[in-house]
Amino acid sequence: MSRSRKAAFISLATLILLAAFVFYFANSSHKGVLQISFLNIGQGDAIYIEAPNGVQFIVDGGPANGRLLSELGAVMPYYDRTIDGIMVTNPDSDHYAGFLDVLPRYKIGEDFEPGTVSPTPTYALFEKTISEDGVPRIIAKKGMRITLDKDDGVYIDVLFPDRDVSTWTTNDGSIVAKLVYGDTSVMLQGDSPQKIEKYLIAEGNDVHAQILKLGHHSSRTATAPEYVAAVSPLYAVASLGKNNRYGFPHQETIDTLSAAHVPFLRTDLEGRITFISDGKTFVRK
Repeated sequence: MSRSRKAAFISLATLILLAAFVFYFANSSHKGVLQISFLNIGQGDAIYIEAPNGVQFIVDGGPANGRLLSELGAVMPYYDRTIDGIMVTNPDSDHYAGFLDVLPRYKIGEDFEPGTVSPTPTYALFEKTISEDGVPRIIAKKGMRITLDKDDGVYIDVLFPDRDVSTWTTNDGSIVAKLVYGDTSVMLQGDSPQKIEKYLIAEGNDVHAQILKLGHHSSRTATAPEYVAAVSPLYAVASLGKNNRYGFPHQETIDTLSAAHVPFLRTDLEGRITFISDGKTFVRK
């Protein structure tokens, strides 16, 4: 073998070993660990979930400001261009428009929506793109379980809607779901208002969770005191933009959480907020 061929062979072998190492590390570093990141996408919601087996799921896509792509680049391997599922809790643009940047660059497995509708051209474009990409569109209903990791027992239970909400307002018809891994769980509220929170309690739903993603970005319209008591979270998280025009977080929500002694975490102040779970407890990453 000539010197040049030998050098090329060594270079190729080195690249193969490096690729194998990167692949092994990427697939072993999350073993037994669930990650949930409340992404820093400005005024809107976007939550990245990665199960111990590597399955990736995104709840809401935030607004059309390009920040979802950069945030995904920070939490996903650079070579990964597949997302197993997305959920749009509410067809308002601050919950889905960011997916329009993602769809041309990532292969999406499934799309879960509440069944409420928006008359806007942006939403029509989102639905058209989902259809043209061949992404199955699934209407989420109470009793539906989305399994992310069968072996480790990671799943998302849909608690609401429990009926056809196609004629409802987008906030009232928001998906409310619970992410569960072992003894740890997260309540995901969309823009669900207090009347839906109270309805969930009255219907006997198990809403107890260690983390509560506040409804409607910490608006006074959500986060009823009795609901916070029922969830009894260790942390409350709000996804919102700096100096947003809505005045979020509203003082009423701050007061409710303070009275319940629940630490309040905000993406407008802290940026991306990430927790990991081993199925027994959540740890801030």
